[in-house]
Amino acid sequence: MAHVRKTTHLKKRGGHKTARRTTSTGRSTTTRKSAKRDAPKRWSQRVTKESDALDLKQGVFKLTSARKIAASLKHSAERSSRRKTGAYRSALSMLTFYINRAGKTLPKAQRTRLERAKAELKRAFGRE
Repeated sequence: MAHVRKTTHLKKRGGHKTARRTTSTGRSTTTRKSAKRDAPKRWSQRVTKESDALDLKQGVFKLTSARKIAASLKHSAERSSRRKTGAYRSALSMLTFYINRAGKTLPKAQRTRLERAKAELKRAFGRE
């Protein structure tokens, strides 16, 4: 097994601290240090759960019907007294935020359902 010695300099790459290591053969490798434990793991998840603009129903984006998702978002947006823009814009912004932050990890069926929910939301607010 090759002996690995750690050098003293640290580089910062992509928001993560990395330590450069050199093996006995002279090759250098990079290891990632663990992030702070007390920092929230996913800020976007916290925004979705604890949005200051809307009080969303638990699991709203996991509902099986695009119409139900749109109706729930509309209800939340209209009942909110803390939003800064109109109800339609707030609801659509939250839906778009969720889709964008999920990125490639969002299953195709759910992405399709959420995209249909955008159209339903438009229809629910009379903005066809």
